Amino acid sequence: MDNKDVYQERLKRINDSIELREPDRIPIIPVVQCYPFIHSGYTMADILYDTDLSKSRKSIFNYLDEYQPDALFGHAWVNIAQGPVMEKTGPKTLRWAGMPGNIIDKNSIHQFIEFPVLKDNEFKEFTTDRTAWYMKKGLPRTVKLLENFKTLDFSSFGVFNSHGLIASAVSTPEFKNMIQTLWEINDMMSDSERRLHQLDTDVEEHGYPVLATGFASVPYDAYSDFLRGTLDGLADLYEHSEEMDDFCKEQLEITLNMIKMMGKIMPGKHVFMPLHKGMDSFMSDEQYRKFYWKDLQTIICAIIDAGMVPYIYTEGKYNTRLECLKEVPKGKVIYHFEDVDMIQAKKILGDTACIAGGFPVYLLDYGTKEEVIDEVKRLIDGCSEGGGFIFETSCGMDYAKPENVEAMIKTVKEYGKK
Repeated sequence: MDNKDVYQERLKRINDSIELREPDRIPIIPVVQCYPFIHSGYTMADILYDTDLSKSRKSIFNYLDEYQPDALFGHAWVNIAQGPVMEKTGPKTLRWAGMPGNIIDKNSIHQFIEFPVLKDNEFKEFTTDRTAWYMKKGLPRTVKLLENFKTLDFSSFGVFNSHGLIASAVSTPEFKNMIQTLWEINDMMSDSERRLHQLDTDVEEHGYPVLATGFASVPYDAYSDFLRGTLDGLADLYEHSEEMDDFCKEQLEITLNMIKMMGKIMPGKHVFMPLHKGMDSFMSDEQYRKFYWKDLQTIICAIIDAGMVPYIYTEGKYNTRLECLKEVPKGKVIYHFEDVDMIQAKKILGDTACIAGGFPVYLLDYGTKEEVIDEVKRLIDGCSEGGGFIFETSCGMDYAKPENVEAMIKTVKEYGKK
């Protein structure tokens, strides 16, 4: 078969699983993350500064040709070629491999630095004049390049002669330099996006579907991740629930509009949604339903209505949330699990949604081939009956032993046949 036929065969295998039909074989889609690049002899610092994508392209195609999975998934998370852009931007919430000073390991995935950007005494300002708060406080606190925004005095911009005041405010040498840098960043990002899009296109022409090319997030995650941080975000469930709920409603509307736009340009594709703060014990069942699930459920249905597939990537333990996850249209959703009783997940969700993940990556790092093979068979025995199961690693493979990756994929292909 040529690449086009092989692509369709792999895609059918995946779609059969999503639609709760038994495929000819269980699809095997490891979450690659850093693995192809490290396995090809590069550091993640190399990849983050690989602006022409030559190293990234070589690594990805080496991985595909060697292991022949059913799709490529997880490579887009590692900020390929974004090092120079981040240097110019100066994100205060991020550390990345190869950054000036080599603050984190050269083979580390990026590290998010979380802190409360929205302070306790600023809720009134945030609620009554959201734009001014973002411009004067939110952006300068999180992006070094945009620190000059905090000097703007919005109260002086009246109806009359506002153009003159604004022109004066943004004409300082500091502002001119910032604007010039933003233009440079826009050119760099446009070039990078074009190259990355072409890489994905070439991968698909090589016979491999590229999964989860769209993106969406739960409003509470946006609130907790980028405004308040985990601890303050949880405290706000009690202390600032009204303000938080107002923000989430606003964010939900933005997300739904974005999904409609995505549906027009990428029909049939998968929309990746990482669930950062919905895990077991982070909030009560009642709070989860009120502040998290109702929005997640709305977004899932909107993605389906837009003609795309929700790819819901749960993080942490999710055993107590499985009954909620069942409340979606049947045969339309993929639920990826990092740390869940997969057999129980199959029992609860098996007639509703496709489940994926659950294979512990520590076995690929530290286990024996025999342990890898035994766990592969256990998951297949417990999760594959009747379809609706995609074999995926629990998270990124990164530093896995190549012989264990080979054993995992080979076992799925042989043991997972219909």
